[in-house]
Amino acid sequence: MSVIRSVVRGVGAYLPARTLTNADLALMVDTSDEWIVQRTGIRERHVAADTELTSDLALAAARAALANAGMEPGEIDLIILATSTPDNTFPATAVSVQAGLGITHGAAFDLQAVCSGFVFALATADNFIKSGAYKRVLVIGAETFSRILDWSDRTTCVLFGDGAGALVLEASESEGEQRGVLTTHLRSDGRHKNKLYVDGGVSSTKTVGYLRMEGREVFRHAVGMIADVIDDAFKATGENAGSIDWFVPHQANRRIIDASAVKLGIAPEKVVITVDKHGNTSAASIPLALAAAHEDGRIKTGDLVLIEAMGGGFTWGSALIRW
Repeated sequence: MSVIRSVVRGVGAYLPARTLTNADLALMVDTSDEWIVQRTGIRERHVAADTELTSDLALAAARAALANAGMEPGEIDLIILATSTPDNTFPATAVSVQAGLGITHGAAFDLQAVCSGFVFALATADNFIKSGAYKRVLVIGAETFSRILDWSDRTTCVLFGDGAGALVLEASESEGEQRGVLTTHLRSDGRHKNKLYVDGGVSSTKTVGYLRMEGREVFRHAVGMIADVIDDAFKATGENAGSIDWFVPHQANRRIIDASAVKLGIAPEKVVITVDKHGNTSAASIPLALAAAHEDGRIKTGDLVLIEAMGGGFTWGSALIRW
């Protein structure tokens, strides 16, 4: 019996030119390279130029993914952009990307699940493809978190960076062992809303606001929540920690990544790490990491790739992909 799968045809990334090192931050707030590396594993991050919008980053990543797929923009019939830092309150930043690519058909919309946004967007795209509604989907994670940081708060401003990553997914119908998205699992629990949030909004303060976080509480919940949705992915597919080729987690904090891998029994050499160079780029972190591991030859056709993320809300999710 044939099955429709969402197969990865291309991957792309974009990072702003400006790099902000820990040493640079030490000149701005009371912190040090040693303090940041010890607690987070981050050494540097990229910051968008004043003239760069989230849509600019997303558009660059989208073009790179299309080039990698060997596709023209006109072949795409759906764009889903995961972001918490849109260009405007409305319209969706995705339509700016659509226009930038010269696409005048299909649909484009934003999806907001904070750091879990890319996993949520991937799951949404996969279900659209499996339903037969769309055949080729551009899934993007793009953020300019530097716009919502309180640069006097050393507990948060050292953590985040800007960037964008994208995947091109295409419907493929075949029998036997399938490439593509094998399973996705999404969760949220609004009781934890105040542990990681932005203190502004259109209907509340009429301002953009700044990111606020209870770091210890986020860490305390993260590993257990991540293990929960990964266990679901293994149960749904019959796979396990030993059978995956690459674990590509949300790049929030090196300690969370390491603790999650240990809890799940995933070998360190299978874990893709970019947090040291990118910081936490929220919805962009997973596609940026996928692009890095694909570009350097680690992720190859046929590899089993596990992704996961946890973010504000709380939201969390996982996906298992046969590359």
